[in-house]
Amino acid sequence: MARLRIEVVYALPGVEDAVTLELHPGATAGDAVRASRLLERHPEIDLGRHKLGIYGKVVTPDARLSDGDRVEVYRPLLLEPKEARRRRALRKA
Repeated sequence: MARLRIEVVYALPGVEDAVTLELHPGATAGDAVRASRLLERHPEIDLGRHKLGIYGKVVTPDARLSDGDRVEVYRPLLLEPKEARRRRALRKA
């Protein structure tokens, strides 16, 4: 049975931790994050709080993967986008 080739990525300011791995068919986004060992290198990641995505589309940890998928671990926003735009506009004024 063919294995799935998956990339798992966690982006931090100025650096990206990316791991490429092979998983069994039927593996989920949560399986990929656990297998990548990102949780050990970045203990701040909480799968109950951090969102996951596949190529920019938010998915649940139980989302099934396809060969070639890129699983992304998203950090919580520091500011809502609307508030960030408002603050940038005030700085420019």
